[in-house]
Amino acid sequence: MILPIYLYGSTVLRERAAEVDLAKADKAKVQAFFNDMHETMHNANGCGLAAPQVGVSERMLVVDGNEVAENYPYLKGFVRKMINPEVLSESEEISEYEEGCLSIPNVDAGIRRPKTITVRYFDENLEQKEETFDDFAARMIQHEMDHLDGVLFTDKAAPIRRKILAKRLNNISRGLARTDYRSKLDKS
Repeated sequence: MILPIYLYGSTVLRERAAEVDLAKADKAKVQAFFNDMHETMHNANGCGLAAPQVGVSERMLVVDGNEVAENYPYLKGFVRKMINPEVLSESEEISEYEEGCLSIPNVDAGIRRPKTITVRYFDENLEQKEETFDDFAARMIQHEMDHLDGVLFTDKAAPIRRKILAKRLNNISRGLARTDYRSKLDKS
């Protein structure tokens, strides 16, 4: 099922998402929600989506490198569905890349992030994993993990870039954004 993607200005995007209580989690419901998130992300031509972006304030995210495999062939077949992810370590080496976001349509900015991260998380089968990611895979995961803390990529842009983007962001938060996918603005 394709869910609406919440846009910049929506309250849920600025909240710290709640931990998923794995002791009470229903595996079938978790998998169904991940499938809906994945379908929603693909419908919008995205490579990552966090639960708050579809209005669910829980620490869940999905990333799929197939959308960017033309530019990053090593990401062909790379899909991760993460519950309660936490960064265990990150490299001192930094990379910069122009990022965008389905919740902030038609806006991009150069964002600096650690090149390599090690993450502990639970997968869609509620099994604990620990993996190290680098380059664009690390970037996708860090971008989506920021959503779980109420942080948007524009918050990490250089101050001059944030100033340049302010009018566009204001217009999105006023409901003036156009998307080719199902979207929603919710300030409640």
